[in-house]
Amino acid sequence: MLVHALKRVLLWIPSVLLVLLAVYALAFYGAGDPIKLIFLREPGGIAFDPNRLAAIREAAGLDRPFFLQFADYVWNVLQGNFGNSLTSGRSVGRTIAAAAPVSISLGILAIVLTTVVAIPLGVIAALRQNTALDYTILGSALFLYAVPSYVAGPILMVLLILVLPGGAVPYGWGGLFDVRVILPLLVLSFHPIALIVRQTRSAVIEVLTEDFVRTARAKGLKPRRIVMRHILRPILTPVLTQLGLIMITLVNGAVFVELVFGLPGLGRLAIQSLLNSDYPVILAVTLIASALVMVSNLVIDLAYPLLDPRAAEKR
Repeated sequence: MLVHALKRVLLWIPSVLLVLLAVYALAFYGAGDPIKLIFLREPGGIAFDPNRLAAIREAAGLDRPFFLQFADYVWNVLQGNFGNSLTSGRSVGRTIAAAAPVSISLGILAIVLTTVVAIPLGVIAALRQNTALDYTILGSALFLYAVPSYVAGPILMVLLILVLPGGAVPYGWGGLFDVRVILPLLVLSFHPIALIVRQTRSAVIEVLTEDFVRTARAKGLKPRRIVMRHILRPILTPVLTQLGLIMITLVNGAVFVELVFGLPGLGRLAIQSLLNSDYPVILAVTLIASALVMVSNLVIDLAYPLLDPRAAEKR
């Protein structure tokens, strides 16, 4: 397992480099001169003074060839230096360190909530296939999947303003144990719950036709024992795979959720950096988001042998 983990980590290196290269190329060739874009929003005539712009660009190291800039950036990142913000001058590393825990903790909570809620609902729907309960669970999952987070968030905010006394709404961040985390957590979990309910239901329906399940029933085992010992274990492998892919959905959905609910996480930081043309921060957020997705998939991959020992033999 250790050898397999090392191989996966080594495969990350070209993947991360390609992601960084693509984002760096878009920043370098795409939107235009970042220094000029920044000062176009500021009062005064700095943006139209080529000499001052050239001096600022040279001080920031943005006057050198593309590949030289990219190589220097990669070398600095390897040393833990993400550079400084072009707008505030603050260390990008410190900015990321302040925002990352919010997004990471919210993502972990969303995964836990999805696992606790969606897997039991999917099992119940499969065991009550083609009944009113099955249709209710499946229909609710399809409804949640059809509502994007950037629509669900504002709608729930408006409803709470109308319902709660004094128009109080859960806006801002007060930690994982603050009541304000409930609403953004629910909005962020809508899509994952819908996906896992459908995945679990399909997997259980397929397993119910297997010989070992029929044998267990013929032996007179209780339904709960059959579900816990004979059905859950084989269905968790594809469900676990889906949970790994859901991390991408959480990273993308966090952009809108954090913006709507005022959470100081990576998603909100990414939006602010894009609006300010702050490319060092954009690159750092992209790198951290890519790392989160890769680490989550590695954890899921390493968990396969715990559910299915045959997976360890294949490796």
